[in-house]
Amino acid sequence: MGRSTPFYACQSCGAQSRQFFGRCPGCGSWNSLVEQSNPAADGRRRRAAPAPPADGATPLPRRFEPIQAVGERPLRRLATGFPELDRVLGGGLVPGSLVLVGGDPGIGKSTLLLQSARALAEACSVLYVSAEESAQQVKLRWRRLGPEAGAEGTGDQAGLQLLAETDLELVLQELEALRPAVAIIDSIQALHDAELSSAPGSVSQVRDCAAALQRLAKRQDTALLLVGHVTKEGMLAGPKVLEHLVDAVLTFEGDRFASHRLLRAVKNRFGATHELGVFEMRDRGLAEVTNPSELFLGGDGPCAGTATIVACEGTRPLLVDLQALVSTTSYASPRRTATGIGINRLHQILAVLEKHLGLPLSRFDCYLAVAGGLDVEEPAADLGVAAAVVASYRDLTLPAGTVRGGGLGVGGQIRSVGQLELRLQEAARLGFTRAVVPRGSGLAPVAAALGLELLEAGGVAEALVAALGADPAAD
Repeated sequence: MGRSTPFYACQSCGAQSRQFFGRCPGCGSWNSLVEQSNPAADGRRRRAAPAPPADGATPLPRRFEPIQAVGERPLRRLATGFPELDRVLGGGLVPGSLVLVGGDPGIGKSTLLLQSARALAEACSVLYVSAEESAQQVKLRWRRLGPEAGAEGTGDQAGLQLLAETDLELVLQELEALRPAVAIIDSIQALHDAELSSAPGSVSQVRDCAAALQRLAKRQDTALLLVGHVTKEGMLAGPKVLEHLVDAVLTFEGDRFASHRLLRAVKNRFGATHELGVFEMRDRGLAEVTNPSELFLGGDGPCAGTATIVACEGTRPLLVDLQALVSTTSYASPRRTATGIGINRLHQILAVLEKHLGLPLSRFDCYLAVAGGLDVEEPAADLGVAAAVVASYRDLTLPAGTVRGGGLGVGGQIRSVGQLELRLQEAARLGFTRAVVPRGSGLAPVAAALGLELLEAGGVAEALVAALGADPAAD
């Protein structure tokens, strides 16, 4: 097959050119030309559209049908060997789906997928395509991740196939020959299509390689896991069309100086988004954290400026400690620093406390951190942030065994939050005895059955009296 001639197409106006220009000669936009292969010459993956029938000829068969007539197949998922990963995926891998896993270098993406490949290989065929490491490097890591895993004749040895290759054409040929139930591509940025002259990892290479793999995976019902790089800003590298193309996007997060890792689903066509899986990096690979609430709770007992909340990541409730430090400022403008909480939310909560409680927080520095390195984005943390800030300002220790949950409006009102019953159940399971919640929750019978004292409040002053056990505005 002859080599097709690439061309460059403008993403703004559609103009085509045989030569690359920094500025489109058609519309004048900068950096909009993207390399593409010639559809007419690329017969390997593209099929010409059928010609319309001539007069009097038999019409072509229709490919569309009413949606009521579409047959349904039972959704059979594949267990990955990690219940935490299955939770994030929505119950396991769906045959024919594409899953993109991204994260910082060294965070554990390859380790997670190789461990999952070992477990999957005991029940089905798995092909691990290593485009960044040699076969010997993968084998060394594979032996390290489990006891006696490399013994000859074991089930996972027979079910797991390894291919160290970067050429897309060869990878497609092996996928068509083996027809594995699961295929892992590590990584999509390292693959290259010989039909394109651009370097691996470029926009055109990533787009075309991912599209070719998607067509094959859908045709063969192969569950495809793609490892993706991230930019220095933490975003997934490559074109945005890559995230639109796949069925699920998972991000692997964590502090490289800490042992725990967080796996989030930011897109999932077969399950809920914003689910959270918690892992711990050990010397023999990743291990699941069965009780993640203990990871985000301080173990030294209550102290001034610490408040406990129940955050919900998808369908998982997590008890988290919020730590605040309020100190007299030495600068003309006070410092505001937040870790794990949006800085704009902290500014808004401080303004509400100063307006409705009369606290002179504009003359104090304020530092806020979420214990354990978790990022809390939901508004249910607002009441906990306010309680921690006021407790640090008054140098008060919050009552032990109390959790807080509620949003904070700019008018000083406490707003309701979702999944409140689930939050109360998790608090009661971990031994908490009191909960401060928005008024009108209607969960007093549920709290009584759980052994929780429910304190309902409609305004910020009332809520903080219940949370602190003292008047926050008192001198």
